[in-house]
Amino acid sequence: MSNSHGHKARKRFGQNFLHDPGVIEKIVRAINPKPEDTIVEIGPGLGAITEEILALNPRLQVVELDRDLIPVLRTKFFNYPDFRVHEADALSFDFSQLVTDRPLRIVGNLPYNISTPLIFHLLGQSGVVQDMHFMLQKEVVQRLAAVPGDNNYGRLGIMAQYFCKVQPLFEVGPGAFRPAPKVDSAIVRLVPHKVLPHPAKDLKILQAVVRTAFNARRKTLRKALAAMVTVEQLQSLGINDGLRPENLSLADYVQIADMLAETKLPNTEADEVSND
Repeated sequence: MSNSHGHKARKRFGQNFLHDPGVIEKIVRAINPKPEDTIVEIGPGLGAITEEILALNPRLQVVELDRDLIPVLRTKFFNYPDFRVHEADALSFDFSQLVTDRPLRIVGNLPYNISTPLIFHLLGQSGVVQDMHFMLQKEVVQRLAAVPGDNNYGRLGIMAQYFCKVQPLFEVGPGAFRPAPKVDSAIVRLVPHKVLPHPAKDLKILQAVVRTAFNARRKTLRKALAAMVTVEQLQSLGINDGLRPENLSLADYVQIADMLAETKLPNTEADEVSND
């Protein structure tokens, strides 16, 4: 059995292990784990954050894909009988199966290469989630929190804000990790809305409208959404068709989607919603 430092981070899993005790403490303070919480950690790695959370919440569960790490984690935390490791890909894992009498609190240092699809996957399960705390590439946090007019504003931010309140907490430099990534990271807190501020009549249509718009983000709405809505329809909603997709708010996109949901255009029906 090699010691926990013997595991070499693997490129294909996008692994960068957190080792800075000050940063780890700051993250755990932000999460503020309580003994009765149902906490799930995604991609615990060598267990740096896991160790601190377990001390406060001995029922912590983790989802880890790298099977070489699982014996390391089980050995390291053998004295926590309620600690559970799920060997699974978080991208296809059904988190709702872990819900007890309490909603889930999800935490994780998310690998860059899966962070966006994973967030979309979790937003789809946000009904069973109390909150989520993620370490992400700083640019992804900026995209999650972006407002209309920002360069970073797009599909990820709009859909995250549809489901959650987004709170960027603090930044973390590359030196806190081994190996040091080439980018800055940041911690974000996502808190699912108890009541959606702008509920759409048909979520699939909303996703299709937003995706179609931002696939042509440099074009005007008139052109970007030409396949879905007419200029007259946009104007009837009081939306200027000469604007670009990044100028519209979540509420504007919901208005467009709701109008389409009422008219049920065939070309939105067939549009398969994917997480790309």
